[in-house]
Amino acid sequence: MTQGAGQEAVVRTATLRDFRVPPYARVPVQGHVGHPGDAFPDDQLPEGYTPTARDLPVINRGDTVQVRVSPSEVPVAPEGLGPLYVVGDVHGYLDELVAALREQGLIDADGNWAAGNSRLWFLGDFTDRGPDGIGVIDLVMRLSAEAAAAGGYCKALMGNHELLLIGAKRFADTPVNSGAGTATFQAAWLLNGGQKHDMDRLQDVHLQWMSRLDAVVEEDGHLLLHSDTTAYLDYGSTIEDVNETVHEILNRGDADECWDLFRKFTKRFAFRDEGGPQAVQELLSTYGGGRVVHGHSPIPYLLGEVGTEDAEGEAARPIVEEPHVYADGLAIAMDGGVTMAGKLLVVQLPLRH
Repeated sequence: MTQGAGQEAVVRTATLRDFRVPPYARVPVQGHVGHPGDAFPDDQLPEGYTPTARDLPVINRGDTVQVRVSPSEVPVAPEGLGPLYVVGDVHGYLDELVAALREQGLIDADGNWAAGNSRLWFLGDFTDRGPDGIGVIDLVMRLSAEAAAAGGYCKALMGNHELLLIGAKRFADTPVNSGAGTATFQAAWLLNGGQKHDMDRLQDVHLQWMSRLDAVVEEDGHLLLHSDTTAYLDYGSTIEDVNETVHEILNRGDADECWDLFRKFTKRFAFRDEGGPQAVQELLSTYGGGRVVHGHSPIPYLLGEVGTEDAEGEAARPIVEEPHVYADGLAIAMDGGVTMAGKLLVVQLPLRH
């Protein structure tokens, strides 16, 4: 990783728990072993690779600020609807998801919806890297039906890994146009922790469900989206336009067009540093809302910290215990870094502390 000015090096080497990539996905290059993210020279990142432990830049905790919502700023839920909850990136960690939902009282001991008219939004990235991505999708689909029957709802947004899995299934090794040379969805899926057992269990019903997911939504003054990028602006000037455009692209089934959509949804870190608040304001002024809530970029890297799975005592506790509020309080990061011994976050909005 090339260090820029003011950046800190990530001092921990990713362990197997970080990504749990099957052996077939590892494409060794001389001098590089382990996770497929290591399977290329440092200065030649392949097109379609989502940066992870070895190449994500980090910023110091002092560069960000924790801002809480005061009671006067708390929006009122629409009449007849209950409290609003959001879930960060799951990446196949089904057991952790069930435990987090149960802790919040959203499901019961049997895994059934127990939150009445509450509203639950998943911010995307259900599969890849973790052990049971299809199990996660099956759970979310079932909870969606159960929540609707109880007067609430459980819904989900489109993440870059949903686009990646759809593309790997539909287009496989079909070459796509890339500024960095030849690329394929299949190769990108493997590079990003695609799990063979997920692909083996992937059914048409899963593909249809993922293909219909919205990319952006506004709830109670919160603009919910998966990626911390302004690339959403390329697809429309309203929330409805963005979602319709994304659905049209997926329905047309053009590999190059889907690849471009995937690549734009992998962009990150638009809301950090000096220009971060302005970038968030650009999204808010276009689509509405008072805060952006996103996943995608792991909080441990935004804070310049990573956990370890083999540490003992206090050092073994997940570093991330709550969402990260930054960009002058305008952005809330929800990816607790479950793939790197962090925490799968399920929280109620607005944040109250």
